[in-house]
Amino acid sequence: MSQFATRAVHAGLEPDPSYGSVIPAIHQTSTYAQRAPGEFVEDFDYARSANPTRAALERALGELEGGLGSAFASGMAASHALLTAATDSGAHVVLPGDLYGGTYRLVDKVLSRFGLEYDLVDQTDLDAVAAAMRPETRLIWVETPTNPLLNVVDIAEIVNRKGDALVVVDNTFATPVVQRPLELGADAVVHSTTKYLGGHSDTVGGAVIVRDPDLHEQVRFVQNAVGAVPGPFDCFLVHRGLRTLHLRVAAHTENARGVSDFLRDQPGVTDVRWPGFGGMVSFRHPDATRIAARTKLFTLAESLGGVESLIEVPQAMTHQSVEGSAAAVPSDLVRLSCGIEAPEDLVEDLRNALA
Repeated sequence: MSQFATRAVHAGLEPDPSYGSVIPAIHQTSTYAQRAPGEFVEDFDYARSANPTRAALERALGELEGGLGSAFASGMAASHALLTAATDSGAHVVLPGDLYGGTYRLVDKVLSRFGLEYDLVDQTDLDAVAAAMRPETRLIWVETPTNPLLNVVDIAEIVNRKGDALVVVDNTFATPVVQRPLELGADAVVHSTTKYLGGHSDTVGGAVIVRDPDLHEQVRFVQNAVGAVPGPFDCFLVHRGLRTLHLRVAAHTENARGVSDFLRDQPGVTDVRWPGFGGMVSFRHPDATRIAARTKLFTLAESLGGVESLIEVPQAMTHQSVEGSAAAVPSDLVRLSCGIEAPEDLVEDLRNALA
C-alpha cells in the first residue's frame, strides 16, 4: 500500500475520460439524461442519489480511512445518518461524557423523542464504559480527542469492551493522518469535513466511513432517503483540501506545540491541554471571555481546522446546547484552533491578549 501522503494526493482522482483533465470536472447538475426509461449510467439517475463529483470524494474518503465512504451536507447530517442506520426505537447508545454540543443535542433533543436512550460516560475510564453496556446497547460513540477538553480515548480498548455494539469514532480532530480507527477495530468513522479535511473554512460537509458493506448500504439508504447530501462544488472543495491534509496537519501540530508550551508558563493560565498532535489546544483562565475578545490573529469564531487560527469560549459558543447537562463545560475554558501561520506570531498574539 502507498504511504499516506501519496494516497492523500491521489485518492479518488482519475483523469477526465473526455478531455484528459487531471482534475475531474465538477458535475453541477440535478439530473441525468437516460438512454431509455430506467436505463442510466451507473447510479446516476438523480443527483440526490448520486453525483460523479460526490462519488470521487467518497472514494477518496474511503481510501484515506480504509473503508467505504459516504458524503453528507454537514458533520451533523453524517452523524444523524449513521445513528439512524445503526439504531432503532428502544436502542441504547453510550456517548462520551465530554463531547461536541451538536452531537449531544441531536441525541438528547431529537433522536430520544423516537425512543433512543443514552448514557454519558467518561470513556477514559474503561471500567465505566463496560459498566454502561446493556443488552440493548447498539453503539458506542467515541470522540478522541474529545471536544472541547481534548481527552484521548483508547479506541482499541473500547473495541475490546463493545460486545455486540458498534464502535463509532468521530475522527474530526485527529484526522486519518494521525489515527485510522477502522484499523484499530472500530466499525465506523464520522467526520465534519468542514474542519481539517476541507481545511480552508470555505465549505460545510460531513462524512461516514464504515468497514462492513451491509452497514454501508444502510447508511447509503438513509443518505438517499433523507437527502442531506452535499452539492458538487462543496465536494470539490473538500476533495481539494484532502490533497494537502498531511502537510497542513504537520504545520498545525508544530504551531499547537509552540502555543501550548508558551501557555504553560503564563500566570493565570491553568489546565493547558494539547494531545500531542493537531492544532487543537485548550486552557482555562478566569478572564476567558476578555482574552478571546482581545486577540488579533486568532479570530473569535466557532469551528476549527482551517488554515487560519480561531479562538472561542465553548461554554458561550459551540457548547451552549450541553448547558445544564452532565456534559456541561466550564465557563473559564478557552479553545484554540491553531492554524498554519508563523508560530511566533500566534504566541505574540496570545501574549498581548493575556497581558
